[in-house]
Amino acid sequence: MSPLSPEERLLIQHINWMTQKLNKNNLTRTKAYLDFYQAHPEIHWALLGHMVSRNGGWNMTDLKGGQLSRLLTEQEAEFYFSFLERGNWLIFQDAFPQFLLYEASKQYRKNLFYLLPYFHVSIFMETIWNYFWEKRDTYILTVGQIINEQKYLELRILSNPTYKKEVLNTLQFKLQDLFDLNHILFPFEDKGKVHFIGQTLHHFKQVQERILLGKRLYFILFSDITRLNSVEAWAMRVPHSGSRKDYWPHIFNNVDEGLPGTLLKSRVKSCELTKGSPRIYSPRLDMAWKNRKHRPPETEDWFKDWQVIRYLVDDIENVDGEILHEYCKTLEKFELAAIAKKAISILD
Repeated sequence: MSPLSPEERLLIQHINWMTQKLNKNNLTRTKAYLDFYQAHPEIHWALLGHMVSRNGGWNMTDLKGGQLSRLLTEQEAEFYFSFLERGNWLIFQDAFPQFLLYEASKQYRKNLFYLLPYFHVSIFMETIWNYFWEKRDTYILTVGQIINEQKYLELRILSNPTYKKEVLNTLQFKLQDLFDLNHILFPFEDKGKVHFIGQTLHHFKQVQERILLGKRLYFILFSDITRLNSVEAWAMRVPHSGSRKDYWPHIFNNVDEGLPGTLLKSRVKSCELTKGSPRIYSPRLDMAWKNRKHRPPETEDWFKDWQVIRYLVDDIENVDGEILHEYCKTLEKFELAAIAKKAISILD
């Protein structure tokens, strides 16, 4: 790398400072993605990242909410949160410097992506950004970012011995396919009613499946301009709090309405509360978890196999995004599992 000019050093310092400032927790990250997308709508991954990060926040608060918390010990919930938070933090500290460098390139009308190595961004993404700067191909850029972030996580999270032992190999994690826990929901409004599109991820530990899921989610989000505008409008109207009350206030509440000692019974049927039932507790993120300090990420580049470029082929089609029925069934499964576990503890 060539010696840096004073202006380049200042730019790198500013980008590092901004990234650190906005990487405090899932709430600040999620808002930063949306703010960037509003300023630069040609960067599609920023909106995709915002919507997926909302789901990450909901998964974090589920660990302290009225359903999943009954199925996990405090230690298990802590490990799960650490796993989710570390992944959310890592993706932001890798992706957001890329965004800010693109913003600076637009401002100075000059390709500045030769500075990406100073942020330990993969050579793969340097190539992708250079191509985008010349060709303005939003599809290649977005899918390139999907590949990059999943490969980046694979090296730093999924291959981590601690997370393998405490999270990925646990019985609860293996049961995620049973509960369809890995729903990615994109809420949007139509005629005053909230609707959902999205996908469910099975086989979380397989990087290929996560990349293909990202491509399907991208297709669902951007293939229909009317629906895209509705998703954007919903995201801008409803600030991300981490509570599932954000999108379904008639089922979830960020205040616990349950009474201690109350007999557990099934409260949800076809995504509606049964008559007289309290809403499911879903706390705000800032009430559920404190901010965490993170160790610096590993700087090794994940890009070692050129064949990963095969994922750049535009081969996703006929994905309708229907997910409501599947998600409603998941809510019912959680209720029944919590009741069953409560009954077993009473018998013991």
